[in-house]
Amino acid sequence: MLQTENIYIFLFILPIVSFLYASVGHGGASGYLALMALFSFATETMKPTALLLNLFVAGISFYYYYKEGYFNRKLFLSFAITSIPLAFLGGTIEVDATLYKKILAILLVFAILKMLNVFGKESNSIKDIKLWQGLIVGAIIGFFSGLIGIGGGIILTPIILLLHWGKMKEAAAVSALFIWVNSASGLIGQLSSGVTLEKESFLLVGIALIGGVLGGYYGSKKINNQKLRYILAFVLVIASAKLFFA
Repeated sequence: MLQTENIYIFLFILPIVSFLYASVGHGGASGYLALMALFSFATETMKPTALLLNLFVAGISFYYYYKEGYFNRKLFLSFAITSIPLAFLGGTIEVDATLYKKILAILLVFAILKMLNVFGKESNSIKDIKLWQGLIVGAIIGFFSGLIGIGGGIILTPIILLLHWGKMKEAAAVSALFIWVNSASGLIGQLSSGVTLEKESFLLVGIALIGGVLGGYYGSKKINNQKLRYILAFVLVIASAKLFFA
């Protein structure tokens, strides 16, 4: 893995990506997958590595948002009941490399829109989520989370905001734990089907955590560095195009 060309540039960008994602309550799997695609990582190493990084960065992000009192337990459980088992199921399925890249390219669009603050508007009128709504949304996102190797936060956060189920910080806190449980479930599903983690993946965890700790801390308080998010959005656009058209 670390013999990839220009690996030092990858290692420099990695904590920046984790910082920006953690600042909005995300684990960053879509960003890590985009980076790995740009640097031509082997497809079979991308999913488990991204989920492993997610576990640590989303966990740190959730800690800070929870500490600030933004976590809505009822909202989280309405999604997690179905997302956890279906993330495991998705993790057991092996996807053709070409199809995998196409699906990931489409899902990256959600991450791009999030970084551009397309879903950044809050509503003063918050609606209670119905259980059946949460179960359906959680099931669909959970399955694709395990299948592709993301936590699902890039899809869940926009849905929470668009349907007025919570405010920005609340959506971030719920998404952070949602990402964590789906990443754990998806990774267990992959490992149970014979996928293995490379030793170098744990080195990447240490590097990503540097950005994750800082992003989670400042994001749960006051940071809003939109210029950096624009740069990340640009990188994600390039990665999405490479995945879709390569």
